[in-house]
Amino acid sequence: MEIEEKQAELIDQFVKQASAQKGSALCPIIVEATSHPSLFAFSEILAVPTVVELEGTNNSVHLEVLRLFAQGTWSDYKSNSGRLPQLVPNQVLKLKQLTVLTLAETNKVLSYDKLMLELDATNVRDLEDFLINDCMYAGLVRGKLDQLQRYFEVQFAAGRDLRPGQLGSMIQTLSNWLAMSDNLLVTIQDKIKWADTMSELDKKHRKELEDRVMEVKKSVAVKLQGPDEIYSEPGGLMDCEDDKSRPKRRRHLRS
Repeated sequence: MEIEEKQAELIDQFVKQASAQKGSALCPIIVEATSHPSLFAFSEILAVPTVVELEGTNNSVHLEVLRLFAQGTWSDYKSNSGRLPQLVPNQVLKLKQLTVLTLAETNKVLSYDKLMLELDATNVRDLEDFLINDCMYAGLVRGKLDQLQRYFEVQFAAGRDLRPGQLGSMIQTLSNWLAMSDNLLVTIQDKIKWADTMSELDKKHRKELEDRVMEVKKSVAVKLQGPDEIYSEPGGLMDCEDDKSRPKRRRHLRS
């Protein structure tokens, strides 16, 4: 099953669970959702009315945790860990996976040093194991690891929930991409027209060349016939030399 289809099923499942609970009863649902190994989108759960109602209550920290998984990174959690609930191991893993996706949004070549700093990886071996086993095998990213140059080249990365204000930027990016695609299409069409025109000119040039060759062949054939061959009556050719060699008939004159 594709990751998108699995996501849709899980989102629907947790939205229904959250809609049926209120207050502190939502806390275990939030922990389960943010710990689930196959769930990486949380905006729909955040929009559930009962979840929104956690704002300003004693359970609002769980709402902040959910927002963190929707939009934040591991560094964001460390900066606010003093006022947030302690994360369970599966939540820590999930947040680090989401951190890689956030880093891949702005840079397709991620240095090992940057990744180790953002993910608290203690050595290169642990970092590469995490990227391979927990990110690439999970279908979150695709790319190449360069041990010599110490970087991860991202070829594909799954998208995260949009952050506030990010929608306008995304629309602008897509608009720019669309305009660039239109310009590229026009350029390709112009190239096709140019290629068609050059093809027609080439055909015309070949035809003219063939006609010239035929004219030259005819001219050479005429010259090869020689000066002694002349056409007489429709019956064929008369050789002048043969005509000269015949004895002339004498005229007998009467006295």
